[in-house]
Amino acid sequence: MLIGELAARTGVSRRMIRYYEQQGLLASARTANGYREYDDQAPVVVGHIRKLLAAGLPTATIAGLLQCVHGDPEQPVLSGCPGMVDGLQAERARVAAEISRLSTSQKVLDTLLEAAVHGPR
Repeated sequence: MLIGELAARTGVSRRMIRYYEQQGLLASARTANGYREYDDQAPVVVGHIRKLLAAGLPTATIAGLLQCVHGDPEQPVLSGCPGMVDGLQAERARVAAEISRLSTSQKVLDTLLEAAVHGPR
């Protein structure tokens, strides 16, 4: 399938599909006229990529995990890769630290807003 059909089937823009390819997450062949051509599994791969991105994983991490992802893109199963659990736990810890940092920022903003709206107390 060509990039336009892949974009239509997945709801992902052509630009994003090209980005996935640049990051080594998705492969295509080139037709004689230079168009990208994707195999029948490409929509599943794009779905897996989207799910892993939604989990907050950077594309470099996804590149290492993608071969471990199987099944339905909405409920992917990760299996068969050494070090996968350690890597996911490290990513989870990074996300948790970022949430904590953002929570602190939110509290400071709440204090500033309260003072701006109601004056110092």
